[in-house]
Amino acid sequence: MALNRFIIERDIPEVGSLDREQLAGAAAKSNEALAQLAPDIQWVESFVAGDKTFCVYLAKDEDVIRKHAEISGFPATKITPIRKMIDPTTEKAS
Repeated sequence: MALNRFIIERDIPEVGSLDREQLAGAAAKSNEALAQLAPDIQWVESFVAGDKTFCVYLAKDEDVIRKHAEISGFPATKITPIRKMIDPTTEKAS
């Protein structure tokens, strides 16, 4: 089964001020939820800002992302499917 790529915006007040140990705890909580939903979802990476995280996930569909949010307790404020990717080398692609 091919998984689709999504960006998940999560509104989490003051997440940017969490220390390394707190972020490790959050990651563990997310990983527990992912284990329950595997193989339909994978966490790629997250970017932590002031009051938000922006997470890149591979998932079967938006429903499994919502289920992960429900189990983990981390909101999926906005889910955006990624249609294509580009990077600096795209200009040289034929």
